[in-house]
Amino acid sequence: MSADIRGLVALSSRILGASDQGDLVWGHSSARDPEGRGVWIKAAGWGLEEITPARVQLVSPAGEVLEGEGARHSEYPIHTEIMAARPEVGGVVHTHSPYAVALAAAGQELLPVSHAANFFVPPGVPRFTETADLILTPELGKKVAATLGSASAVFLVNHGIVTVGRTLQAATVAAVILERAAYQQWITRGFGTWPTWSDPDESRAKREHIFHPEAVDQVWDYLVRRLERA
Repeated sequence: MSADIRGLVALSSRILGASDQGDLVWGHSSARDPEGRGVWIKAAGWGLEEITPARVQLVSPAGEVLEGEGARHSEYPIHTEIMAARPEVGGVVHTHSPYAVALAAAGQELLPVSHAANFFVPPGVPRFTETADLILTPELGKKVAATLGSASAVFLVNHGIVTVGRTLQAATVAAVILERAAYQQWITRGFGTWPTWSDPDESRAKREHIFHPEAVDQVWDYLVRRLERA
């Protein structure tokens, strides 16, 4: 079982790295430990694209490395506190994806000007603004979880993004889609006008048609194939 979950976290990490989510050695994805001991998360000091199963650790809610080698990521409370607050969440991703970071820093709301944005809107992506520093304590992790609420993503303004899913596969797909949505909004704004966008009813319909669970699984499978081809 541990080999499978280590492999999944490593695969998620490499997909994120191949999807321009990397920021040198920062950023991480995690999967809930099936035995309730904490989260499986990549070790610190490695880029996302470098992660192998041997570079994945089991970290307890108190930050103790229970299995695995190397230094632990200091922002583990993002993962442990969200999973404590959201029992249905099986995977959490935190990256510094450039267009999503820029969108949040610019004070813009994510608007459904593209298919991708309808994955999140409505209700939208909440904004965590208490600090742009690292989320180093359980107290800050709890506050991030509270801001996330029941949403599938949260902007850590001037810092990064967090996405969640019932599985790590779904959380990984959400991170990729959020960055695409931010990029498409930036392109749209670059034309110098502000266009119309989907109203909430249309957005909900598009989400049901485009991003149903089977389609999310298919996107994950595509991302795996793309990584293998690369």
